[in-house]
Amino acid sequence: MEIMGYPMETVYLTGLIVFGCITFLYVLVSDLIHGAFEVFSHILSPTLVLSFFTIWSAGGYLLETMTSVNSFLVSGISAGSALILVSLLNIFVLIPLASAEASLNYAEEDLRGRIGKVITSIPSNGFGEVFIEGISGNIAKTAVSHDNEPIGQGSKILIVEVKSGVVHVMPYEQTALL
Repeated sequence: MEIMGYPMETVYLTGLIVFGCITFLYVLVSDLIHGAFEVFSHILSPTLVLSFFTIWSAGGYLLETMTSVNSFLVSGISAGSALILVSLLNIFVLIPLASAEASLNYAEEDLRGRIGKVITSIPSNGFGEVFIEGISGNIAKTAVSHDNEPIGQGSKILIVEVKSGVVHVMPYEQTALL
C-alpha cells in the first residue's frame, strides 16, 4: 500500500523520526513551554500523544518490513500496542513522577511543631540555623530563639512558629511517660 506515492515503510519511518525528535525535544523543554499546552494537558498530555504516535510509527515500520500482513491490519496492531504501552507509561511512570514532585514541597506552616537540631548556635538576639529531618528530605532553616535565650549547637529544638521564612524555636524538653 502507498500513501501519496510513498510506500508505507517510508511513511512509518518518517513518522518515527519526526515524532521521536518532537517527543525528545518536548521532554527537554516541557517545563519552559508548559503554559502553552495547559489547555490540553487536562484532556490529553502532549507527552502521551507524542509517545503514542512515536510508538505507533515504530510498530508500523517494524511490522511492515518484517511481515507480509495487510497494511490496515499493521496499522491497527501498531495503534493497539501503542495505546497499551502509552497507558502503561502513564500509569507506572508519569503519574508517580507527578505525585513524587508534589510530595517534595512543604508549606512553612507544616514546620510548626516539628523537632529539629541546632547546627549553628542561636544567640539571644540573633540568628542561627536549625536542621529538620523529614521523610521527603532534610531542611536547613534560619532560626531565632522564641524566648530570646541562647541555644547551643547540637541542642534539640521545637519549632513554635514561622515568620518570613525564619523559624522561631525553643529548646525541646522530652517528658518521660509512665
